[in-house]
Amino acid sequence: MEYAGMTVSDKVAKIRSEMKEKKSTLAVFSALDDVAYLFNVRCKGDVETCPIGISYATISNDAITLYCDEEKVASQEVLEHLEGAGVIVAPYNDMVPAIKSHLDADAKNRVWLDCARSNYALSRVIPKANLVDAQNPVTPMKACKNSAEMEGMRRAHIVDGAAMAHFMSWLEHAIVTEGRTVSEVEVDEVLTGFRAKQPGFVEVSFPTIAGVGSNGAIIHYRATEGSELLKHLDRNTPILIDSGGQYEYGTTDVTRTWHFGEDPGEEFVDLYTRVLKGNIGVDSMVFPENTPGFVLDVFARKALWEVGKDYGHGTGHGVGAALNVHEGPHSISPRWTNKEVLKKGMVTSNEPGFYDDGNFGIRIENLLEIVDVNPSSAEEEKDGDGAIGEGPPAKKQKTDAKKFLKFAKLTMIPIQKNLINLDIMTDAELDWLDAYHEEVLEKVSPLLEEGSPAMKWLVKSCEKIKR
Repeated sequence: MEYAGMTVSDKVAKIRSEMKEKKSTLAVFSALDDVAYLFNVRCKGDVETCPIGISYATISNDAITLYCDEEKVASQEVLEHLEGAGVIVAPYNDMVPAIKSHLDADAKNRVWLDCARSNYALSRVIPKANLVDAQNPVTPMKACKNSAEMEGMRRAHIVDGAAMAHFMSWLEHAIVTEGRTVSEVEVDEVLTGFRAKQPGFVEVSFPTIAGVGSNGAIIHYRATEGSELLKHLDRNTPILIDSGGQYEYGTTDVTRTWHFGEDPGEEFVDLYTRVLKGNIGVDSMVFPENTPGFVLDVFARKALWEVGKDYGHGTGHGVGAALNVHEGPHSISPRWTNKEVLKKGMVTSNEPGFYDDGNFGIRIENLLEIVDVNPSSAEEEKDGDGAIGEGPPAKKQKTDAKKFLKFAKLTMIPIQKNLINLDIMTDAELDWLDAYHEEVLEKVSPLLEEGSPAMKWLVKSCEKIKR
């Protein structure tokens, strides 16, 4: 409960209420993160970097059942947790027969299954007349984090910022002071090592992307020893590092592009600055409730479009709370077919980029939480922007009672300042950068030892930009 913020019993009660509205007698959950969320459990070993286990779940009017290998719930603590919530544990392979049995028991029984997030083995045994095919009730519950989940996410990002400060001070010393080269594999290993020293670390949240030079333009690149693509970082080439951690209390995902040379080149600096302007453009948005994510995507691309450039991936994806680093149902993307609206409590990435195939890649990614512009109560202010240092809430807007939303920053890692072309940055954008770095320093520095290389790097990186 410290991290979940909601009991299994409360989740089940909410689901049963929605089942009644849908006239459903059985709700089936087959997405692994839905099952983990529903039962407030996490698993390690089944899916790389994802704290989920191979399983199914069902809820009827009188039973709650988890279908999985019994070894997954062999722990006495886990068994007591599930039994306390009234959960029955059944063999994984009993899932399909259980659906058939429920339908055979009464011709009027109806099964709620989100076919878009399920497999054919389940959907094929449910006659169309008995199927309720709609977004399952866990999806929106999981997407909109409660106060305990969000507090865990904030904590994870501050801890992650400390790990990155240790790593970046090491990397800068190796490249600039020692004058040596560092392989992409070593970057991955050392960064993971610093994360592993943080309290509550479980594993990385996805395989680290550390791309030097042209490898940075490979969107989902993964360095391996012995590969013909493997490169070494020096002072003449940039590196794109996209990485994250799974902590007991939260999930992180961050991308930074670094260059340790004195002359990264005019084109690189211009494009880096335009990517940063896109990141700030999304981060600074105030938007009315019921706005789908695709509406905001243009603000991430505007500065690049002005010079005929673009990038070929979405700008933002949802992120789970100590769950999958990619989570729906919302996104920020040019794919306008996803009309899922952005809501308070959702977490999204903000990751514009630019990729010059064969030369370099640039991406700047922060995770953001969605908060009310005008918290209507002390509790909302605690759960929203007041808790993470975003400053006083904006003045009340004279609208027809329409609620407005904005983003609050989760990621607490500096952005390299000497790669920015000040001539194309506005004063407001520079003010944003200074305010962000002030917040990073305030939150991360208490976790670092005074006078340590990590602290010195953080203080220097968070200095106000020279205008």
